Amino acid sequence: MAADRPVSGLADELVDHRFKALPPDAEGLTVGALAAERRNLFTGGFTTPVLALSAESVEHNLALLETYAERHGLAFAPHGKTSMSPQLFARQLEHGAWGISAAVPHQARVYRAYGIRRIFLANELVDASALRWLAAELDSDPEFRFICYVDSVRGVELMDEALRAAGASRPVDVVVELGAGEGARTGARTEAGCVAVADAVAAAGTLRLVGVAGYEGEVPEASAERVRAWLDRLVALAVDLDRAGRFAAGEQIVISAGGSAWFDAVAEVFARIPELSAPVLKLLRSGAYVSHDDGHYRHLTPFNRVPEEGELQPAFRLWAQVVSRPTDEQAFLNAGKRDAAYDLDLPEAQVVRSGRDGTVRPATGVSVTGLSDQHAWVRTEPGAELEVGDWVGMGLSHPCTSFDKWQLIPLVAADGTVTDYIRTFF
Repeated sequence: MAADRPVSGLADELVDHRFKALPPDAEGLTVGALAAERRNLFTGGFTTPVLALSAESVEHNLALLETYAERHGLAFAPHGKTSMSPQLFARQLEHGAWGISAAVPHQARVYRAYGIRRIFLANELVDASALRWLAAELDSDPEFRFICYVDSVRGVELMDEALRAAGASRPVDVVVELGAGEGARTGARTEAGCVAVADAVAAAGTLRLVGVAGYEGEVPEASAERVRAWLDRLVALAVDLDRAGRFAAGEQIVISAGGSAWFDAVAEVFARIPELSAPVLKLLRSGAYVSHDDGHYRHLTPFNRVPEEGELQPAFRLWAQVVSRPTDEQAFLNAGKRDAAYDLDLPEAQVVRSGRDGTVRPATGVSVTGLSDQHAWVRTEPGAELEVGDWVGMGLSHPCTSFDKWQLIPLVAADGTVTDYIRTFF
């Protein structure tokens, strides 16, 4: 078992060349010492490009989903792949999270290194080396709870073989994954297929069936009606398996779904789950909420459909500097694909901070039209004021591919004060 590392220990890491944008004169300080200086993002020696997280927006988003889950009777295991930040995991747990979701074994290893006691691996796990590691973790820590998907008889056989070879003494808890439809991602495509997988689990002494799960975000041509219909199928599958006595005795029955685009439908359908033979853990897994964004999730968030429930705030802003202004219609910033998410939408120019006097104004007439590795291509409309040396603050789309480009991210208060640094492990 990996020794638990306190999150506070991240403050002892030395600031050096590994971390983009940090002040060169901070070389050799610890992260904690640099945070204690409470430097200003714009005047404290940070180099561009620099990604900043709004301290106020992160706190708002954490509190909002905590309240939402409580209101709807949902347990919450936010997907940690979004940030891969133990500091944010700790804050999510402080805000009521049941545990943290993962997608691959490496992520679970990071979680365990920082003491996460409950992990929901929203994927199949058939890697013998990873299963050997998992068996050792479970055997050495009675308080560790781990759950993962299964969706095939062969997958169950591979898990059983690997766990037997590892001499596992604790069974691994699994949930049958119901696929979201033909052409969707993983998951058994039919209820009969799910029953066959459940039978295979029952025959494997190293596994326990504790529930059902899936991902409604993969429903083909997703609409509210199609998503609800699939969620109804998921609940019906749980009911049928429970009536057949398929779930492990004495355990909660886990029913899990919920990405960041349809958690309102999940809350609605899960509210109708009938009484089963054991208490039900209604487990939501949305992860992008912690930072939200200014693109993909701004358009997809369920709060657009239920505004009375609250509103998430985009927390990312990427600051880059104008380094070239070759024509009246064109400018180039010193941030590109290595710095900004671009898989769903291009960055959105929002504000300009004058390189002359530090005044901030809306980025009227300024738009990002493309990205090179280390440059943003910017188009300026007639009358747009933009000159070499100005800083441009950009909103980003898709949190998962924004976090993964930065190992240490300044957490910035509204007045520009850097209050902390968020460490990521991708």
